Amino acid sequence: MKRDRRVKIVATLGPASSSRAMIKSLFEAGADVFRLNMSHGSHEEIAERHQLIREIEHETGRPICILADLQGPKLRCGTFADGPVMLEEGATFRFDLDEAPGDATRVQLPHKEIFEALESGSTLLVNDGKIRLRVESCDASSADCVVEVGGEISNRKGVNVPDVVLPLAALSEKDKKDLEFVCELGVDWLALSFVQRAADVEEARKLARGRAALVAKIEKPAAVKAFDDILEVTDGVMVARGDLGVELPVQAVPPIQKKLIRKCREVGKPVIVATQMMESMITAPVPTRAEVSDVAHAIYEGADAVMLSAESAAGDYPVEAVATMNNVAVEVERDDVYRQIIEASRTRASRGMADAITTAAREVAETIEVKAICSFTQSGTTAILASREKPRVPVIALTPLIGTARRLSLVWGLHCVVTPGVERFKLAVVAAVRAAVGEGFAVESDKIIVTAGVPFNVPGTTNILRVAPCNEKQIYEGEQG
Repeated sequence: MKRDRRVKIVATLGPASSSRAMIKSLFEAGADVFRLNMSHGSHEEIAERHQLIREIEHETGRPICILADLQGPKLRCGTFADGPVMLEEGATFRFDLDEAPGDATRVQLPHKEIFEALESGSTLLVNDGKIRLRVESCDASSADCVVEVGGEISNRKGVNVPDVVLPLAALSEKDKKDLEFVCELGVDWLALSFVQRAADVEEARKLARGRAALVAKIEKPAAVKAFDDILEVTDGVMVARGDLGVELPVQAVPPIQKKLIRKCREVGKPVIVATQMMESMITAPVPTRAEVSDVAHAIYEGADAVMLSAESAAGDYPVEAVATMNNVAVEVERDDVYRQIIEASRTRASRGMADAITTAAREVAETIEVKAICSFTQSGTTAILASREKPRVPVIALTPLIGTARRLSLVWGLHCVVTPGVERFKLAVVAAVRAAVGEGFAVESDKIIVTAGVPFNVPGTTNILRVAPCNEKQIYEGEQG
């Protein structure tokens, strides 16, 4: 099953999409990656969904990527004695560590780390930013605030601290247990919430021990400021615009999204654009025109993947949401302007051998008539470099490792095929030809580009490029040995 687009679609599973039939329908509609949200669902439910995906993978013969999204620490206020309270603009209000139920003057904020980091002038946001308070004075156990934007506050509403780097680890105890559980299950990617610094990613990497690749979710202003350092240590990035739009002015999010995507493309690391992409389709069978433009904008920028959250997890139209996103992607990628933007924003590759080979493959594909670039890869690095070039022809990533094929299914333009290991380049060319023809990318009269490394099955050795005929007889006639 080959897609008619290069950008990938991530679909979140949940109550509306937990059956085998629904998951298969989402895959057939266009989902390339399934997200397991660890904020919802028991370990038993997560394991069941994981198993269903792997059964569908086996049935369809296509590698399917699974991403587990860790919850991260959740900052919430306490409870109120007499129900919700209305905070009026200009009023004073205190957050403290006292466990007593709150009233119109105060409420518990059971996170001493927040009080340790706050200072006079800091901002506190409540209920997704609907309420804004400014800290007037604070100590190690309380903060006296003035209400700048009022509203109703009620039990356990979320609290954001946008302008302070909090002394909180990105991984809570729950996250650590979840991480170990999903790594043992065999997920392909881990998405890390509440990332503020590169050290947060490095901590998760130690715990993952190579069992899954890491996606740093950029959802806090501190992560935007430290993005270069975070990008250096992560395997991929998610532009998580929900919390980012709460903690930063909403008008700042689009340029941040564009900048982060560009930086990811420069270093060849996959980037997902997420949150509220087709929010109206939770309850409506068609998206708004603005939502369609939002998805298209991310694709024009060169994002590797676009993501559905509640639309596919809990909405009334999960299959329609995936199908609509697929249709938007296909239409955008047919646009001549899309190629112009992608090619104008392409950055110069670094000077390694693999970079040179993948750049040459893209340039050859632009010069002569070939149907695909076939890239043999062990770790996935060479295929990701080929994707970074954003060539006009499809890239077939061939690997003997199912784990590599699954992980690469998140990356722009890669059609992943699990192939037996080869020891000679001629056999690699034959395997590439069979994959290109068998997967519907070429016919016997066509040509393809093959990149590989000798010696085979050694990561990081890409050093050969060949333009090969798709006629196996010509391959054998043209070479000896």
